[in-house]
Amino acid sequence: MHALQAGRVGECWARLGRDLPRPRAIVVASAHYLMRAPCIGGAEKPETLHDFGGFPDALYRLHYPAPGSAQLANAIARLYAQAGIEAHIEADRGFDHGVWTPLLYMYPEADIPVVSVSIQPRLGPEHQFKLGRALASLREQGVLLIGSGSITHNLHDWRTYQDGGEAPYVRPFTGWVEDKLHADDIAAMLDYRKQAPFAEHAHPTDEHLLPLFFAMGAAGGDALHAQRIDAGIDAGMMAMDVYRFGQ
Repeated sequence: MHALQAGRVGECWARLGRDLPRPRAIVVASAHYLMRAPCIGGAEKPETLHDFGGFPDALYRLHYPAPGSAQLANAIARLYAQAGIEAHIEADRGFDHGVWTPLLYMYPEADIPVVSVSIQPRLGPEHQFKLGRALASLREQGVLLIGSGSITHNLHDWRTYQDGGEAPYVRPFTGWVEDKLHADDIAAMLDYRKQAPFAEHAHPTDEHLLPLFFAMGAAGGDALHAQRIDAGIDAGMMAMDVYRFGQ
């Protein structure tokens, strides 16, 4: 619904688009592009996927007509291969809502090439970190690397808190994440399921946090230079924190 109602996080996305150097291309690892093995979107004209149901008709009429880039998709495949990662290019992959919703605000003109890459939920944080690290050199070529997910994501609690109140696990978990990222404690982050308070409540399944590890890897070094942007808490249970990495 942020695509229709910007809210605080939409404003943060828009501000990022103004503040960041204009990229020549964008790579997005989305929590909604889930595959058993690494995949890369290679379509030159990706469709806008409305990969959800039961929402207002206006949402299904939204489109994000940014071009893709087969050239960049091939470059990503080569970088993965150099890191020992075998990947498959999907020539017809469209943009899921984890890709196009933030980009609607960051780059509303939809005139920057975008390539999406999958995450592998069964392979855990370290694997996603490796994927991001493999692509870190693209930053030096003017490519913006994005991990699109959610700092907390427990939809089982949606009905409990949507009309008021706040889930008791949200702030302890997000506070722990902020502390570890600012301390460049990558090892603790990769072991978050065991170390973070209320990890099992914040993420009953961790596919929505895995893009964060991709972004951490894309920072390209042991010093993450993490900057937190507080984008509020939706429905009392979904923290919308945004992080920038790198100097």
